[in-house]
Amino acid sequence: MKKRSGFLTGYRLVFGLLGFSALVTEIAVLVERNVFDPVNFFSYFTVENNILVVLALLLGAVGVRADKFRSAVTVYILIVGLGFAALLSGLDGVEFTAVPWDNAVLHYIMPIAMAIDLLLDRPRVRIAFKRALVWLLFPLIYVVYSLVRGNLTGWYPYPFLNPANGIEPLILTVGGIVVLALVLTWMVARLSSAKGKTA
Repeated sequence: MKKRSGFLTGYRLVFGLLGFSALVTEIAVLVERNVFDPVNFFSYFTVENNILVVLALLLGAVGVRADKFRSAVTVYILIVGLGFAALLSGLDGVEFTAVPWDNAVLHYIMPIAMAIDLLLDRPRVRIAFKRALVWLLFPLIYVVYSLVRGNLTGWYPYPFLNPANGIEPLILTVGGIVVLALVLTWMVARLSSAKGKTA
């Protein structure tokens, strides 16, 4: 038990710091190129959720379980990873990070790392799926924020959120993401301990 606990602490520390370093590297490179826009940068769903992942992993490394928080963050970062793979990775000539290695860390490595963390240390409370649905408020609010801000500024964090590329594709894509989020929420809720107290 102690060996496993020690492994988890080291695991969380390594990947927490890896995610943190990727975010810091992105900011540093953008500042160096004189193109850093903090509002735009922190308006990326990828950036916001990698910050949450870093926080969840580092809190876990110091012994703070925060099971419901870890579970919600796992759903969010899996949306990032799967959504990027399905919608953005094949776009030619489009770069979503200033440093290629950061792209791999933020879009692929961190989602896998967070999923493994939850599998290795499953929540000790039973998370009811109906209650877990509240987690979806964050991505829904994010979509509304992106559309409203994009309409005001003309800047959209992702091509599929830009109505200029078609209203129907926008609706279908957002609908697909909602379905993905529902499936992931159900799966993560199922991972929680059946013997634990319902949360």
